Amino acid sequence: MRGATAPVPPSQRRARIPHGLVTALRVGASAGLLALLIIISRDELSALDVGSKSAAAAWLTGAALVIAAAFVMAAVRWWQVADTLDVRVSGRSTLSIYLAALFVGNFLPTTIGGDVLRVNRLARICGSQANAFATVIIERLTGWVVLPLLTLAALISQPSLLRHSGGQIAGGLALGTLVVLALIVWVAEHPRGLGRLAGGTRIREALGAVHTGLSVFRRHPGAAGRLLTVGLAYQFLLVVATALAGAAIGVNPGLRAWLAFAPMVLIVQNLSAIGGLGVREGALVLFLDAHGVNEGEAVLLGLLVYALTLLVSLTGAPALALGGRRNRSKVPAEVPAGS
Repeated sequence: MRGATAPVPPSQRRARIPHGLVTALRVGASAGLLALLIIISRDELSALDVGSKSAAAAWLTGAALVIAAAFVMAAVRWWQVADTLDVRVSGRSTLSIYLAALFVGNFLPTTIGGDVLRVNRLARICGSQANAFATVIIERLTGWVVLPLLTLAALISQPSLLRHSGGQIAGGLALGTLVVLALIVWVAEHPRGLGRLAGGTRIREALGAVHTGLSVFRRHPGAAGRLLTVGLAYQFLLVVATALAGAAIGVNPGLRAWLAFAPMVLIVQNLSAIGGLGVREGALVLFLDAHGVNEGEAVLLGLLVYALTLLVSLTGAPALALGGRRNRSKVPAEVPAGS
């Protein structure tokens, strides 16, 4: 038939790996790494003595409360992004959606499922998928700025941490993260980068909204400074929570060691498909080895942090179940092109 499109030969078709298979492989890798770490450290784990159980319970309770405070701070950070970009949503709705996303991210085998939920639910409120996407991406970028800065500040204030391989790896990872982040932000904010993608398909519109949003923050340094301040408070609280969980089992490498290594653990755990499981424990073993922390203590610390995170994330279950019933706002909000 004239004008018909010829079928693509099988040899020229791009092979697609099923998403479910990729997820299964990542889950298997995380579970396998964790199992290996537990096997390697089984002697240290069996010999652990946490001392006073009541004191350990108090430290863990404190860590859980700090994690809860950190999650509230993260929701405030996201609301600040939305408010600066003129995406109208209440602080209560932002917190509800954020908690629901935490539940998805920590209980399901996914690393971006929580962010997808945030985008979809915020889009129902503000009426713009692109603008909702922009708020999530910019909020995420804030964390990637703060974490390596915390690590570098700690390493600079205590150079002796760099004498060991863990400190050197942490420093290299922090610098590499900042370089990659700077490149991403430059491409996203530059007119010849994502600035050319405004309009067109939904993907182009979403990427264009990220460009516009970053431009808004560039023109309003005060808003950017407040956002980074809240982001710093959020990440610092997560470091404090890790230190409190460590205190429950007698792990205390020092404040600057926590500030140097805990942020890098938060970064690399994103490689895991199950809430950082396996990767987080391996990173703790690597970074804390030269600071009097044996493998068993590092693995147990990682599992405690994971368990506390799961416990606090349970608060998102009602928000996940009920939050999707909200109606859309009648008036969609748009990221301002100027001002």
